[in-house]
Amino acid sequence: MEAIELNALIRKETGKGPARRLRMAGGVPAVFYGPSAEAMLLSVNAADLLKLLRKREENVFIRLIIEDGGKKHEKMSMVKEVQMEPVTRRFYHADFYEISMDRPFTFDVPIHFKGTPAGVENGGELQHVKREIKVSCIPTKLPDFIEVDISGLNIGDHLRVSDVVAMDGLTLLDDGESVIATVSPPKAAATTLEAEAPEEQAEPEVVGQKGAKSES
Repeated sequence: MEAIELNALIRKETGKGPARRLRMAGGVPAVFYGPSAEAMLLSVNAADLLKLLRKREENVFIRLIIEDGGKKHEKMSMVKEVQMEPVTRRFYHADFYEISMDRPFTFDVPIHFKGTPAGVENGGELQHVKREIKVSCIPTKLPDFIEVDISGLNIGDHLRVSDVVAMDGLTLLDDGESVIATVSPPKAAATTLEAEAPEEQAEPEVVGQKGAKSES
């Protein structure tokens, strides 16, 4: 489990004025909170936050080193939300959510596809429908990615969430029928099949019956 350190300071002043001055000085107003943590108003360095966001993967834990009156303490967290100013694209506010090492959380884990589908070798086209799977686990069990083997897919086959074997300690939350990947026919073949499909024809008219009256 990767954890990146980020220094933070307790923020004493609140309101728009102090927050604006903090941003002008290169800081970002932030807050740390969680199910068992009292909300803490923080400030972090904008350059440090940018560096962290640029190099972090899908799920990276952040070890906040919080300084308060000369004392430092650590809090494990994840970035919950980052707000940007719409015009300048500068950081406006950041939310850090508390992570407990023995409590399960919901994460989106990237999917890595392994192999070349048999259907692709026969001219089919691989389509990635999902690139992430939603899972539940404790942080220490969170994988960097979930690998799925697609080499056995033929044209017309689908790989579904139910086909994925969950790792130990991992619970898959997505619908088992959700399609992850499929191999479709070649475009030329699909176009030909569509062109050769019989057109719907109107029912033939029976001559002499339309508008006829009974002679009896």
